[in-house]
Amino acid sequence: MTRPENDHLLPVADGARMRAVLRELVAPQRSRAVLALVMLVGGAAVSLLTAPLLGRIVDIVAQRRGADAVTGPVLGLVGVALGQGLLAVLGVALVARVGETMLARLRERFVDRALHLPLERLERAGSGDLTSRVTDDVSVVGEAVREALPEFARAALLIALTLVGLAALDWRFLVGALLAVPIQAWTARWFLTRSAPIYAEQRIAGGAQQQQLLDTTAGLATVRAFRLRAQHSARVRARAEHVVALAMRVVRLQTRFFGRLNAAEYVGVAGVLVAGFLLVRGGGATIGTASAAALYFINLFTPINIVLFQLDAAQSAIAGLRRIVGVADLPDEDRPADPARPADSRVRARGLGHAYVADHPVLRDIHLDVEPGSRVALVGASGAGKTTLAKLVAGMHRPSTGWVDIGGARLEDQDPEVTRGTVSLVTQEVHVFAGPLAADLRLARPAATDDELRAALDAVGALGWTAALPDGLDTVVGAGGHELTVVASQQLALARLFLADRPVVILDEATAEAGSSGARVLESAADAALRGRTALVVAHRLTQASSADVVVVLDAGRIVEQGSHEDLVAAGGPYARLWSAWSGLRGPGTGETR
Repeated sequence: MTRPENDHLLPVADGARMRAVLRELVAPQRSRAVLALVMLVGGAAVSLLTAPLLGRIVDIVAQRRGADAVTGPVLGLVGVALGQGLLAVLGVALVARVGETMLARLRERFVDRALHLPLERLERAGSGDLTSRVTDDVSVVGEAVREALPEFARAALLIALTLVGLAALDWRFLVGALLAVPIQAWTARWFLTRSAPIYAEQRIAGGAQQQQLLDTTAGLATVRAFRLRAQHSARVRARAEHVVALAMRVVRLQTRFFGRLNAAEYVGVAGVLVAGFLLVRGGGATIGTASAAALYFINLFTPINIVLFQLDAAQSAIAGLRRIVGVADLPDEDRPADPARPADSRVRARGLGHAYVADHPVLRDIHLDVEPGSRVALVGASGAGKTTLAKLVAGMHRPSTGWVDIGGARLEDQDPEVTRGTVSLVTQEVHVFAGPLAADLRLARPAATDDELRAALDAVGALGWTAALPDGLDTVVGAGGHELTVVASQQLALARLFLADRPVVILDEATAEAGSSGARVLESAADAALRGRTALVVAHRLTQASSADVVVVLDAGRIVEQGSHEDLVAAGGPYARLWSAWSGLRGPGTGETR
């Protein structure tokens, strides 16, 4: 089971569900995990021979025997070092491989579920919540898998076997060493009960901070326009101060934690030394045996500190893992029991309304008909509801009232995969994926040939500049590769649209980021990509509306006019006034704004 941390954030898995998922992931790796355990046990067992061999050397010295007598123990120490090192390396490598394989599969599940989450759910949670999980949380868990898990496993085995070694020397040495255990156990319990909530809060606070930074930077122009810099700066500062305050709480907690561990070590050493003194004085042990026992316990300092310190790392990793599993374990989208399939590309909306916040509708009573193969332009001031209407038609939001159907099948009655195979949406915020240009294009059609890729690029006017790239279709683009201009990136998105070949296409201000010259290129590319398809275009420039079959004018979430460009201009209504104002701002002969 998963549970949400609040009404908006994505869910976080509880402990039982997280353990169940981990068991499921480790099942295919069971034999490799067992082999890793055998290697680690073997390495720890071999390392235990060091203390008796050193104790043997002490006895030889105490007995004033010749130098030849230490040859055997010294060679034994060399063999122990080589054997222990080899087994430890193999064991740690196997543990890391098991952990990395599990983490890779978990990441794949996470990404798969994240890509299929409804957009409205992501928007409620905020992209910062999702991105912090796939970046910060995955990083913390990955570090634990690569470093903390192998170290913890090896250290825990070494502790267990060392205690067995102490008992083998004399049970009283073990009793002396165990005097430290109550202090260590109490310290670990004290620490874990206090650290777990702080680490969970840290992960959430980190996501909230990232979301606030994204909100502020993404809306920087709006923040400046409405003079909200002080408010946003205060919010960013508050988020940052909260993160810093949590970090300082962790530092203070860790300082007290390690101070108490030092006290436990002192008690344990004192117990072993007292036991050794009494045994040697009573003839129950040699000086070499007592030395070996002391070395055994002193050698426990490092593995005990590793185990307890890695418990600290584990708290942070578990908090991150619960957030990753919470998304990776989400059920598939609800699918209708008897899904309907669209008969054609006709789009209809009836009584459509939507509100992102209760009692604040952004769309009201929308009635819309888009005939197969026709192009409808949505026009209106910013905030009129154009983008919301486009997202409702694309199936990215569920309407608060009314319904949308495509080809006679309502969206809520369609399988989500069918809807995705019917409708394509391109916005002004496009992404160039890192990798070869051909791979980026094949995201839309994996089986496309190079000739089909070139045809799509040619259709949107991008064949010229792509052919001039250093390696053509094999040129690496995106992060770390060949940097593309805004216009080129949009052309790439339109080429993917062409390759996807969906019958219904929605363009949401897909040419808005380009300048005047770039807009002409992109509008021509968009015309080619939309040809023969049913299209809904959120018009950033009225030249896009003038070439549409039907223009729909929205104002305050309602349709106030619709008809052809010529009819609306002749009617002298809101659209005619917009067109007149637009025409007055157009540069002579350019068709674009100054």
